[in-house]
Amino acid sequence: MTELTGLPGHLRVERGLRDLSAGRESPEALLLRIAAPRLAALGLDVSPLADDANLALYARLRECAGPDEDAYAIYNAWLEELDSFIEALESRRRRQTPR
Repeated sequence: MTELTGLPGHLRVERGLRDLSAGRESPEALLLRIAAPRLAALGLDVSPLADDANLALYARLRECAGPDEDAYAIYNAWLEELDSFIEALESRRRRQTPR
């Protein structure tokens, strides 16, 4: 498995990967399905969701959000964290690739 420690959001990504491998469509798993092509290109075992993963994630976050929590803000924060994770993993791969 690809070493993810130290990357932004690695704990959420690792949980999503565990959930996917166990067949659970947790919010973390749905988050990874949003970026399935990019993550798969980086060597992570993530397949896309047949339906719209963005809508599925937002709906799940709305279900899980507490009365004082804004599901839309959480959704946006998770997407930003995922983007930072992917950019950091891509950067790490570039540094490890011999020239």
